[in-house]
Amino acid sequence: MSVEKKFKDIESQVVPVDSYSSTSDESLKDGSPESKSKNWFSFLSFLGEVETRGIERVPEDERTDTSWLSPFMIFFSPNISIGSISTGALGTAAFGLDFWTCTILIVVFAFIGALPVGLYAVYGMKFGLRQQILSRFLVGNTAARFFALLNVISCIGWNAMNTIAAVELLKAVGPIPPPVGCVIIVGSTMFLALFGYKVIHLYEKWSSIPNVIICFIIIARLKIEGDFVPGDMSADRNKIGNILTFISLIFGFCAGWVPSAADYTVYVPSNTSPERVFWPMVWGLTLPSIFTLILGAAMGACTFNNARLSDAYSESSIGGLTYGILVTDSLGTFGKICCVVFALSTIANNLPGSYSLSLSIQAVWSKLAKIPRIIWCIIGNAISLGISIPAYYSFSSALENFLSIIGYNTSIYLGICLSEHIFARKNSFKNYDLTFDESKNNFREVRVGYAGLITMLIGWFFAFVGMDQTWFVGLASRHIPPSGGDIGWEVCITSTFIIHSILRPLELKYIEKR
Repeated sequence: MSVEKKFKDIESQVVPVDSYSSTSDESLKDGSPESKSKNWFSFLSFLGEVETRGIERVPEDERTDTSWLSPFMIFFSPNISIGSISTGALGTAAFGLDFWTCTILIVVFAFIGALPVGLYAVYGMKFGLRQQILSRFLVGNTAARFFALLNVISCIGWNAMNTIAAVELLKAVGPIPPPVGCVIIVGSTMFLALFGYKVIHLYEKWSSIPNVIICFIIIARLKIEGDFVPGDMSADRNKIGNILTFISLIFGFCAGWVPSAADYTVYVPSNTSPERVFWPMVWGLTLPSIFTLILGAAMGACTFNNARLSDAYSESSIGGLTYGILVTDSLGTFGKICCVVFALSTIANNLPGSYSLSLSIQAVWSKLAKIPRIIWCIIGNAISLGISIPAYYSFSSALENFLSIIGYNTSIYLGICLSEHIFARKNSFKNYDLTFDESKNNFREVRVGYAGLITMLIGWFFAFVGMDQTWFVGLASRHIPPSGGDIGWEVCITSTFIIHSILRPLELKYIEKR
């Protein structure tokens, strides 16, 4: 069945969002989270429209985002950034893979990782609910709380890792202490994230322009200087482990947006064609990711034969390498300006995570939902700042480990969700009963989800079996030549899909009827 036909079937199956219960007018009276946000942060109104809604469903009459550019640009700009380049550089500079091998892996697994992000963006458009509220119908109420908490940790961690890459570049440009650089990046991100959905979409729409220009300047410098060396693509059994680990990083890099995907399409009208959300979201994530990841791999390949750039990467990771290409014996002052602008690209990279972490916190527990989204945005960014400063001093290993762990969590989530939709929901959106009062955030109104909870725990067991981290090497990964390789995400998504497909029918038969 073609993708187009499949989406037409989905569109015909989905119950109109107007038929769902939504937050009543009572929830908007004084004392509600939304009302408190309006009162506490009205001073920001002169700077732009502040979104005060949290995890409540977005009513149909407020869903006015009809531009196909919104789902395209929300991930386009974040991935034209120094953080994305740092991930691609790991393939060549850290794992010793040749450029062409990295390129093939990036193209294939960036696209694969982006597909489920597009799918859950359609969920957000159709149901008007945030991703971690939708999770309650996909994995069960109890497991959904754990996944929401893990997504909070993920968003905070992402922001910290991206901030470190930017600070390395700022430090290379001038005598700026790393803690000060972290405050600049995190503070700017937090300020913009306070405004919410519309301002974030507007910022992401235009912020990529200078960053794309700088990427092409880097490409020109690599060509002019002749430092780029693709490396040897010959078959080497000793590279298998590094290849598998790099695949895990790329998949985690793109699919890591899955636990937040629906957050960015809840203001799109429910009658919008699914293709207008799915494909812009997929290509808006895939194209910039492929571009910057490959550019990062090319920059990392420059360390093969250039001792100066190799030392720069060893000393200051991607920030030192970028500075060495753009400034040292290169563009001088203009190169420094490019470095500063490119470091600020991290703000666009961190904005979606700063937005989603506040929503995911509200989805963890009803009492947390009473605190306005904006407050959680401030607290989450403060924690991210506290993490980024010490992690700055061991960036490459921290980035590698963090991306892999994100891949495990996303794979477990995907395995359960796909099984739920295909088997328990019989591949039909009509079988999703979303008639609950999300303003109460009540445990009792959605199924407990014993199958989802048990599968999640078993999934993490398999993650440990297949992981290859600096702090732990799993039983299965130890046997991959030459000294291990990460197969955690492949094991996680396969095992959880199978296990949940077995447990869920038993749950439906003996415990729950819906």
